[in-house]
Amino acid sequence: MTALVHVMQQRQRQYKPRQYTERPNLLLQYSDEELYSRYHFRTQDVIYLCDVLRPRQRPTVRSHALTVEEQVLIALRFFAITKSTVGCVVHSVARALSSLLNEYMKFPENEEEISQNKKQFFSIAGMPNTIGVIDCTHIHIQAPHEREWEFVNRKERHSINVQLIGNADLQIINCVVRWPGSVHDSRILRECHIYHRFQQNTPDGILLGDSGYPLLCWLMTPFATVTSNSQQNFNYAHTSTRGTIERINGILKRRFACPNYLRVEPKEACNIICACIVLHNIAQKRRVPMEEDDIPLPEGLIEAPQPHQTDEPAGRAVRSAMNSKFLHT
Repeated sequence: MTALVHVMQQRQRQYKPRQYTERPNLLLQYSDEELYSRYHFRTQDVIYLCDVLRPRQRPTVRSHALTVEEQVLIALRFFAITKSTVGCVVHSVARALSSLLNEYMKFPENEEEISQNKKQFFSIAGMPNTIGVIDCTHIHIQAPHEREWEFVNRKERHSINVQLIGNADLQIINCVVRWPGSVHDSRILRECHIYHRFQQNTPDGILLGDSGYPLLCWLMTPFATVTSNSQQNFNYAHTSTRGTIERINGILKRRFACPNYLRVEPKEACNIICACIVLHNIAQKRRVPMEEDDIPLPEGLIEAPQPHQTDEPAGRAVRSAMNSKFLHT
C-alpha cells in the first residue's frame, strides 16, 4: 500500500501544466486589403461587427476560449466561402446576428423615408410612387431529415424559399425566411405580415413584383399582354426598376457564398440566411466595396418565370391610372 502511494506521488510530481501558445491577432496580422480579400469586410467593419456582437456572445469559463474577434472572423470566413460543415462558433455567431434583424432591416415608416425611397426609385427609369421591390429567391440546402418532400422546389432541388423586399440603396427592408422550397411565391406573400398590413391599410406607395405575384392596389405587376406603346413603356420602367431586387439577390449571393448551398437542417439554415441579410445591410450602409465583376454569377440565380396570378380589379385600376402617365414617354 505504501509503495502504491509512493508511485502515485511520483506521477503527480511529473505532471506539467498545459502550455498555451499565444494566438496572433488576425486584425493586426492582415492588411486591410488582405482582410477584405479573405473575409469580404475591411478592418474597421470587422471591429464594428465585434462591438455589435460582443454583448450578445455568451461568456465562457473555459480557459483560452476564443475571443469575439476570433469567433466573428471564423463565421465571416464561413459566410464568404463555400464550406461543407458548420461548427458551433458559426452557429453561435449566426444566431447572434439573426437576433439583430429588426435593428438592421427596417421598412420605411415616416414621410421623409418614404419620399426618399420614391425619389430614388423614380430616378432609375421614371417609375412613380415606388417604395420597394419584391421577389423570392431559393437558398439550396441539403435534404432535411424531417418532411424532406416539402423542401423540393420546381427544379427538383431542396431549398428554402426566401421572400425579400429591397430599396433603391440595395438594402433589404423586409424578409420572410421560413418557407420550404415547394411553397409558391404568391402564397408566401399572402401569409406574410406585410400583405395583411397593406390589405388593411393601403400604404403611401407601391411595391413592384413580377408576374408570379397578384396585381393589387399596392403591388404592381407588368402587363402580361402589351397592346399599346404606353403599356410597353410601363413594362420597361417596371422591369428596369424591379431589377433592383435581382441586383440585391445577386450581391447577397456573391458577397456570401454560403447561401448558394447550406449543408444544415432548415432551422439553422434560416438563422444563417438571416445572419447574411444583417451582414449585407451592414455592408451596404457602411459602403463596403463589392467587386461584382470579379465574382462569378452563382448557378441558378435567375429564377424561372412563374404562372401569372389573378389580377384584382383595384390593382387594374391603379395600374391603368399609372399607365396613362407613360403615354408620351
